[in-house]
Amino acid sequence: MNTLKAVTVMLCLVPAICICQTAPAQARQSKRTGEGDVNSQRLIERGKYIAEGVAMCERCHTQRDEYGKPDRAHWLHGGPTQTRSTYPSPSWAIVEPRIAGAPPGTDAEIITLLTTGISRTGKPPNPPMPPFRMTREDAEAVLAYLKSLR
Repeated sequence: MNTLKAVTVMLCLVPAICICQTAPAQARQSKRTGEGDVNSQRLIERGKYIAEGVAMCERCHTQRDEYGKPDRAHWLHGGPTQTRSTYPSPSWAIVEPRIAGAPPGTDAEIITLLTTGISRTGKPPNPPMPPFRMTREDAEAVLAYLKSLR
């Protein structure tokens, strides 16, 4: 009976041991083949699509040239608010922060802002910043894109 238990335990442990030994080897392989770089690039591309095509961050966070076109040389560098309120609003933002490279706040604060619409002050951001409700994955992608900019 003890031999049968020992054999059963061994049969149960062998797959677990193989998985534990295989996982680090797979991680080393993905580092060698650059899969991490590919995944990072995909995350950044997804974030770019969301920031530029969906959330339209450049409308407020990028200054315009004399023709009203976004200044690509200062992409998402912030500056004076270009959008005016249609009604008197004492909380309307006067300056839009730079979000390219190092967005204001910690990574966790930016993720919270993008997923809950609550800023690091514990309140919604001042208008015209919309209270986004992104998924965590989308917020992480946007953050990765913003951090990839210089």
